[in-house]
Amino acid sequence: MDWSLERMRELVAGGMQSMRECESSVLGTVLCLALLFVWYCYRVGREQSMPSLRGAYGVAENRRGSLAVPGRVGSLMPSDGAGLGRGTKGRQCSGEELNGFAYCQSPECFRCTHAGEGLNQRLYHSLQDYAKRYTWAGMGRVHKGVRDQGRYLLSGRPSIQKPEVFFLPDLPSAPFFSRDAQKHDVELLERSFPALLAEFESVYRLPPTATSSSLPPGWKANSTPRGQWWTFYLVNQGTPLAVNARRCPRAWRVLGQLRTFVANNVFGNACFSVITPGAAIAEHYGPTNVRLRCHLGLKVPAGCELVVGGEPQCWSEGSCLLFDDSFLHTAFHEGTAEDGPRVVFMVDLWHPNVAAAERQALDYIFSPGH
Repeated sequence: MDWSLERMRELVAGGMQSMRECESSVLGTVLCLALLFVWYCYRVGREQSMPSLRGAYGVAENRRGSLAVPGRVGSLMPSDGAGLGRGTKGRQCSGEELNGFAYCQSPECFRCTHAGEGLNQRLYHSLQDYAKRYTWAGMGRVHKGVRDQGRYLLSGRPSIQKPEVFFLPDLPSAPFFSRDAQKHDVELLERSFPALLAEFESVYRLPPTATSSSLPPGWKANSTPRGQWWTFYLVNQGTPLAVNARRCPRAWRVLGQLRTFVANNVFGNACFSVITPGAAIAEHYGPTNVRLRCHLGLKVPAGCELVVGGEPQCWSEGSCLLFDDSFLHTAFHEGTAEDGPRVVFMVDLWHPNVAAAERQALDYIFSPGH
């Protein structure tokens, strides 16, 4: 064999050319496999994650009949503790009452339609929209709650706990909660007792008659079996009431300092609540179990009581009561006219076991702006 320098150069050049051709072929094969893998992951993620939701709702809705047109859950405006039905703009509330509350008869209001009518589809589409914009991470319980709302809300059996709009499963539940459940906010509210009481007295004037037209500006009258129940809202179903807030700057400042106030969805409320001697609020359920309702006692005469899930408790001036209003609850004032009204500052706080990711998703799904 001729091992001349020229021959060696030819052999080296040929070897290098073969290596380049081989590398190019291998690189092309690897790129093709990678593209196929990415395409496969996309198809699997699209075909397996969402159909499970659609399938579940298809079965649930077919049992009840035809599907309602999907809408946005933000249009679900539960009348909540205010006792005032709230529907779309331009619709007037009718005089129909059920369980002590006035209803607006709007087809977009949950409490004005038959139970579950279109609700599953609204929840499903809002959750799907949220997941597309943000993430599915941490949505296990929300997903489960949306999937099983028909079972939670539509069962006709009597129940001590039965939220009317949304039930988040696997949350610790009890009629009353310890003040340590939201210790920071409870302590802040109790320290603010003198300021809140003074601000209540600045906006409250005893009306000469029981009709709502005689109430001072900003106050609302709610339906009760007997007696009177009035509310002065700073935030109503997630919507701030600017005129009322300007009249109560210290109360508004306190709300801004709370860490767990439900401020961004329709389940959040803050108000002064007054019941007169002889008044009783009809037993009812709140809209959801994702919140705890906090009552700070401002004026508490003898003979006043709150009963939640069959457990009675008494308010105390300057102290907070935390309770889950998705349990059947009522309140009454059995004092005399000389005792004066019972007054509390009411605010909705997040249930301590609702995680941050779940709060963000629920704020989106139940946003009053949707």
